[in-house]
Formats: sequence, structure tokens, C-alpha cells
Amino acid sequence: MPDSSGSVPPRHASSPTSDETLRPQVPAADQTLRILTFLARQRGPVPARTIATSLGLARSSLYHLLATLEEHQFVVHLPEERRWGLGISAFELAGGYARQEPLARLGRPVLADLVDRGHESAHLAVMHGRDVLYIVEERAAHRPALVTDVGVRLPAHLTATGRAMLAALPREQVRALFPDAGAFADRTGRGPRRPGELRDLLREARARGFAVEDGEVTLGLRSIGTVVRDHTGWPAAAIALTWPADTERDAAEMASLTASAARELERRIGRSRG
Repeated sequence: MPDSSGSVPPRHASSPTSDETLRPQVPAADQTLRILTFLARQRGPVPARTIATSLGLARSSLYHLLATLEEHQFVVHLPEERRWGLGISAFELAGGYARQEPLARLGRPVLADLVDRGHESAHLAVMHGRDVLYIVEERAAHRPALVTDVGVRLPAHLTATGRAMLAALPREQVRALFPDAGAFADRTGRGPRRPGELRDLLREARARGFAVEDGEVTLGLRSIGTVVRDHTGWPAAAIALTWPADTERDAAEMASLTASAARELERRIGRSRG
């Protein structure tokens, strides 16, 4: 805006343009993290040219960055294959992530709020093979104890949380997990017992946007579960509300509450970043 003399004041260095604010402040760090993220998403080691082409990096710059990462054991070079993969230090980071339990720590206050709003017990689970592993449970006042204590594993195809995550997995992976009738455990005589029955349940869950369970884990209890996706869109976890079957509850309302909690946890784990 012109000043009283009619001239336009110069732009201050402390007021960058929108293009400048989007530009990484430390390009080498940005490129290094992009390399590690790219390698983590591959099925196996890849050639340097694949990394350079996929990330738009100059080959010379890439080799300098890879050499530094190799020195610190974040990547490993396979000379016979002329490929690069993740190193032991990257594995140690993953172990540190697991030890610090950030998903459980971030999810606990989200579930506490969900219980306050829904007045029913809530839990957070992750996939563990064909099972779900419960990592957070928040019990509502005057509600019955559940089998979903922290550390408990249950068959994924029988639970609302498991079905929510299975519905978000590639269909090929679901087939690999549940190839035949022998893969289906039973608890109460309810639930899918063959791959085709599971496919139907997951198709319904995808169409609704949430999964349901009615007595398949514990007779007399119902649950609604919603998937929690990470920044790649992968099902990182699922959140569910559970209540007695003889309690009148609006399924749409309960689903809306679990969906809101799932979106909040996604925000906390960084899905909306980048």
C-alpha cells in the first residue's frame, strides 16, 4: 500500500512470498527425509536411478545424500544388485517408535473424550496378523467389563475394529489372511465362517463407512468401529464403541461419534500434513 508520499514501501525480508513459505528451509534435510520415506514404501531395495527419477533429484546430489545415510547406517548398498535399501538405523527408529507407544498415547485422550460424548465404553486396536490387538480401552461408568483389555488379541473378522481395518485393506491382502474356512476362528457361533461371507461383510462396511459387530465376540454386546488411516491412507488402527444390546442406541449417531474420534486421531498422527 502507498505511504503518504505516494511511494510503495519495499517488501521486508521477514515477509516471504507464498512460494517462499512453501520452499523447504533446509533442502538437504528435506531431500534426505524424502529418500527415507520413499525407500520405506518400496517392497524391496531399488536402484539409485529409480530414487532419483521418482523424487526429481539430481543423480550427483542423490549419491552424496546416500553416502551420508549409509555412513550412519540408515541405508544399505547392495553392490551386486546395484540397489539401495533401508539400513539397521532405520529399523532402530521403528523399534523406538514401538517402545514409545505414540499411537496409544495420542489415542488415549481421544477415546476419553469419545466416552464422555457417547457414554459407552471405547477401545483402540491395531491389526496383528489375523487378529486385532487392543492398545487402549476406556470404560464408561456403570457399563459391563469388556474382553477388550489392553494387550488382548481377538480374531479380526469377528470384531468391529478388525472389520473396519480389513475393509480398508487391499482385497488381495484380505484373501491372503483368510484364504479358506480353516482361517476363521469362532467365539459365540456367530460371524463369518468362509471367505465369501467375510467379503460380504466388508463390502457392507465399505459402503456404510463403518463396521458393526453384534454378539460375535461377547453375546449381548454390540459395537461400531471406524478405521484410522495414516498419512499414506493405510489402516493404522480402528476405534470402536461398545454397548449392551438391550440398550437403545442410534447406530448412525454412534457411527458419527466414532468417525469424529477417528478423524481426530488421524490429525494427531499427522495424516493431514504434507
